[in-house]
Amino acid sequence: MDEITDGFRKIDFHHPYTPYDVQEQFMRTVYEVLEQGEGQIGILESPTGTGKSLSLICAALTWLRNHKRSKFENSVAKAAEEFKDEPDWIVNQMLKRKREEMLKQWEEREARLKKIRAKEKQQEERGTKRRRVDDDSARKSNKTVDDEDEWLLDDGQDEDASHGDDNLSGYSKETRSLMGKLGMGTLQTKEEEDDMGGNEIKIYYTSRTHSQLTQFIAELRRPTFPASLPGSLLNDDHDADSEDIKHLPLSSRQRLCINPAVSRLGSLAAINDRCSELQQPKSKDRCQFVPNADNLSLTHQFRDNALATLPDIEDLFELGKKLHVCPYYASRTAVPGAEIITLPYPLLLQKTARDALGIKLEGNVVIIDEAHNIMDAVASVYASEVSLSELKRARQMLGVYVKKFGKKLKGENRVMVGQVARVVDGLRDWLESALALKNEQGIVDPNVLLRSKGIDQINMYKLIQYIQDSKLAYKIEGYVAQAESQSTDNTSPKASSTPVLHTLLSFLVSLNNLSSEGRIFYHKVSQSDVKLSYLLLSPTHAFSSVASSARAVILAGGTMSPFEDYTAHLFPDLAKSKITTLSCGHVIPSSNLCVWTLASSGPRRDARTTEFEFSFQKRSDKSMIRDLGVAILNICTAVPDGVVVFFPSYGYLEEVVATWTEAASAGQAPSLWEKLQAKKAAFRETKGGSSDEVLEQYTQAILGGGGGGGSEAESTADERHRAQSRNGALLLSVVGGKMSEGINFSDRLGRCVVVVGLPYPNIHSPDWKARIEYIESTTLARLKAAAGDPNASAPRAEDVAAAKQAARDFYENACMRAVNQSIGRAIRHRNDYAAIVLVDRRFGTDRIKGKLPGWIRGGLVEGSESAGLGQMMGKLTGFFRGKKKGE
Repeated sequence: MDEITDGFRKIDFHHPYTPYDVQEQFMRTVYEVLEQGEGQIGILESPTGTGKSLSLICAALTWLRNHKRSKFENSVAKAAEEFKDEPDWIVNQMLKRKREEMLKQWEEREARLKKIRAKEKQQEERGTKRRRVDDDSARKSNKTVDDEDEWLLDDGQDEDASHGDDNLSGYSKETRSLMGKLGMGTLQTKEEEDDMGGNEIKIYYTSRTHSQLTQFIAELRRPTFPASLPGSLLNDDHDADSEDIKHLPLSSRQRLCINPAVSRLGSLAAINDRCSELQQPKSKDRCQFVPNADNLSLTHQFRDNALATLPDIEDLFELGKKLHVCPYYASRTAVPGAEIITLPYPLLLQKTARDALGIKLEGNVVIIDEAHNIMDAVASVYASEVSLSELKRARQMLGVYVKKFGKKLKGENRVMVGQVARVVDGLRDWLESALALKNEQGIVDPNVLLRSKGIDQINMYKLIQYIQDSKLAYKIEGYVAQAESQSTDNTSPKASSTPVLHTLLSFLVSLNNLSSEGRIFYHKVSQSDVKLSYLLLSPTHAFSSVASSARAVILAGGTMSPFEDYTAHLFPDLAKSKITTLSCGHVIPSSNLCVWTLASSGPRRDARTTEFEFSFQKRSDKSMIRDLGVAILNICTAVPDGVVVFFPSYGYLEEVVATWTEAASAGQAPSLWEKLQAKKAAFRETKGGSSDEVLEQYTQAILGGGGGGGSEAESTADERHRAQSRNGALLLSVVGGKMSEGINFSDRLGRCVVVVGLPYPNIHSPDWKARIEYIESTTLARLKAAAGDPNASAPRAEDVAAAKQAARDFYENACMRAVNQSIGRAIRHRNDYAAIVLVDRRFGTDRIKGKLPGWIRGGLVEGSESAGLGQMMGKLTGFFRGKKKGE
């Protein structure tokens, strides 16, 4: 296989193990995308079990260190060019001084970090435990504030306060100036930024969950990389491979706050507001942990420790407690010196969050892992909802607050609190009228919604700014919670863990920012409750600030297929030459995978054959459901250990089980469900049920030998004997459910994955109707603009057809992404093996097969869609018999 070369040197990716061919291919592609730079996009698929995270690390950090060395050499060459007319001895002296300055700066920084690493290692060896915040400090921070004036709105706001949730708003000039000197936000000094490498390219790595980021950091500790200075500059005292990775994790106050009086609030919104409150010049209880002139050296110590030790979020939290300095703010001082920064999706995808943390994407690299979630993640970041019950609760809280403080509210405070009450009343009235609507859900006209109680006459932008700056939601909710905890009056509104006024604020922000990309929907929750929700129909513009700023963006995932949606909806205007796609094969040998398309119960020429098509119109056919049960019963006979079956929905899963439970011949013969239970311990996922409990029982039935199953425990001797004779377990689950993503059915837990039907979303639901209409209209507008006639009244027939096809593709791709996620649950490492059975004739069409991951297509048994159950059984029996012999 070809290798990347840098000039005439072969690139060593510094992989800690001998990489497989697919890993080499993956790393090479990542390197090429980063090397090209300038708005490059890489969309890369590497199946779970192929070492994707480690390959990302090795490729990206190898490129970064090479780039730093190249940049240094280029700067020296440029300097020499500028002084080319000077005598050689002057040029040589100048270049020597430049190299020495660079080396000295690098040596001082590395020596400082090396000393910290040695100290940390020594402490670990001695078993030294981290020092906790002393009890007096904790008691002081956690004391109950009896003075009710804490909840009173201030008469005026700091005229210099900037707006935005998580930035420097609300702090005094002195505090903001100091925080700027500490490197927080965008105000760090040039000298300190240069010293810590603040002008160097950084890699921002983001994933969906905290646990995935923690796993990534564990992988980050495996490889070692050469120094970021040219080897020719380093003398014999320096090992070219001795420079450790400088990593920094970023997170929210909710995970990093060490002030008990703030962190105990639970809600992120309440924590943010209370933290900001404690920085106000008028605050009587200033937070003792925020960086200030007294703890400047501790803040720098925090920075150096963070860069020296490859920490995760828990490490930063403990470091902050040890040093008595806020890890949320102090971590920002480490941003300039970090090479790779890990952070969860919301902190990267939302511009306000990036600005608050001082994150600059310009010229830097963004790596988005688990990127099959990215479009949903963007929509989730901008989504909001509020229910009728929450609005009623909000109105009660406002009443309690005004009753207490109404006479003290003056000027703007009185006006704005009144406007908040009016907005609540208007939204509540509309939702109460929505309870009488015939449909359970639908699209809401924002103009009609805003006319309720004359909300459209209120300056919503000004009201939102007031709520944010005054911390109105926190003060009202805080006072009411305190009043209710001290009250014995059963008629007062009951306390709620949901921050309803913060929920209302989020919805008002969405309402104020409503654009052509967003829609408002109503949905009846119960007979007495209904909610309003805002949905972002397209991630294009929301994601554009990331794509347009970064030097390069890598979207990586285990199952990215089909790729078309990412190019069409994240980068619709980007030239094809800027986008690189790759679908890697698996690291398993081809003999470890058997993929079969079961299109019918028997040969097609047989009149008794049932064609499997689980479309919405046909899937309730009881004869087909019974034949499906017979097929799964046969699969359970041939497949050892665990079989996982994925259905399109919870409703259909229950319908199928109900049909299988019906006994044959008027109850004389055992039902299909009983036959399945006789073969394997049977379990099923239920909507709203505990997936952890079901998974534990399923695992125990396979790994523990025998085990229960069904709805009742085995009781009689015959039932116990049947349990012991079972061959593993059967798990019935749902595509898109808790078992279809993030659960590893490796080895014996998933010897066969069965997918029943194609789980298309409900195209008649209001949200999918809106999505389809949006894609059709925007595609049509783009095609008209490309044709040079954007104002044409009548679109061309071919453009209309293309727009409708684009919407159909998006709809089908959403279905296939879910299928591919479910399929990926089985094969988890190089030595794993499994069979995959796709039960539906439509899986045999070229269009659907083309949307499967490449490694699945490679394992498809040719012609299986034309064969039947009998031939599949022969194939499965031979496949697993061969594996058993090899073990």
